[in-house]
Amino acid sequence: MIKTKSYVISKFVVWEAYKRVRSNKGSSGVDGESLDDFESDLKSNLYKLWNRMSSGSYFPHPVKLVEIDKKDGGKRPLGIPTVTDRIAQMVVKMALEPKLESVFHSDSYGYRPGKSALEAVGKARERCWRYNWVIDLDIKGFFDNLNHDLLKLALQKHQPETWVMLYIERWLKAPVQHPDGSLVERDKGTPQGGVISPLLANLYLHYAMDEWLRINYPYNPFERYADDSIVHCRSEQEANSILESLRERMQQCGLELHPVKTKIVYCKDDDRRSNYHTTKFDFLGYTFCRRRSKNRYGKYFINFTPAVSNSAKKAMRQEMRSWKVHLRSDKSLKDLSCMFNPTLRGWFNYYGKYYKSELYSVFRHFNRTLSRWAMRKYKKLRKHNRRAEYMMGKVAKDYPHLFYHWQVGLKPATGQ
Repeated sequence: MIKTKSYVISKFVVWEAYKRVRSNKGSSGVDGESLDDFESDLKSNLYKLWNRMSSGSYFPHPVKLVEIDKKDGGKRPLGIPTVTDRIAQMVVKMALEPKLESVFHSDSYGYRPGKSALEAVGKARERCWRYNWVIDLDIKGFFDNLNHDLLKLALQKHQPETWVMLYIERWLKAPVQHPDGSLVERDKGTPQGGVISPLLANLYLHYAMDEWLRINYPYNPFERYADDSIVHCRSEQEANSILESLRERMQQCGLELHPVKTKIVYCKDDDRRSNYHTTKFDFLGYTFCRRRSKNRYGKYFINFTPAVSNSAKKAMRQEMRSWKVHLRSDKSLKDLSCMFNPTLRGWFNYYGKYYKSELYSVFRHFNRTLSRWAMRKYKKLRKHNRRAEYMMGKVAKDYPHLFYHWQVGLKPATGQ
């Protein structure tokens, strides 16, 4: 009699899952094993994982707790699975995602194939022109408070394979290991940092919010990116009514709207001139508020539109400072462009999509950083800031494609 595995899982799927995890990189988990360590015996490690998942004997390691700083000064807890667990989660994600994608709402944009944060910002921009009011929603500690029983009910609704449910339940129950080595059991939440967590979060909020809004408020569109959401309303009264209903709905689902960060916003512009205490909100790195704009005929008007937020600009300048460009006098300008152009390009392509002029100050800051680098590298420029700026301007004029922001016209002033 031929002995078969308990669950049918293709070796090819495990291989594909590994390749996706490899492309995402990431740090080691509680076992200290890096991707390079895992790859030192790749064939054997992948076979062991496939064999255990196929037989039902795979059990995840505890999740490594790492805390990162939040913009408001607090700490955001991240749960880092081991490399093996990340590959296993990717196997499950690849099996489950196609089933869920077919039912997710079109205005859910976070962590979904073919959708992006910029698409959500663009749709919000368009709707803010048509709807006078916005509910800016913030779910307090969403990933830490996700109800396991409700999540499993949502999963069962889509009839996943037995092994998919088995391993998701094990991941949900896996304890968290704190920096001091202590283990803390979990009865709710899914750790941010897990491969499967964004998909589970989307499923949870699909039923907790997306479907609920579609059924109860079909004429109030929304945009949601993971747990960051806004809802559009026609009047202040309508906004207050929907917000109160949303608070009750979140409580039913074991969640809580943040009492301070959740707010109602009036989309004030030239056509909407009423007074209200809150007339701006942040969404996905953009601040939506009234701004001076120019129409196709060259006439200026006040428009309610998004531009890069102050917090995003601050974060970009902080990262620029962390590069310590002025200390890299052993590098050439070409070296620096190779090192930093991918990041500069990414910033400009994302934050420069709407009202790009608000982003210019960030790139002018980098031009000044390059001038400081020149002053340190060349003796004749030391203590001569204006001369260094002039030199960088001349270089930008002669080599306009060296840095990405120079290519789009943001050169040092003296080079124009």
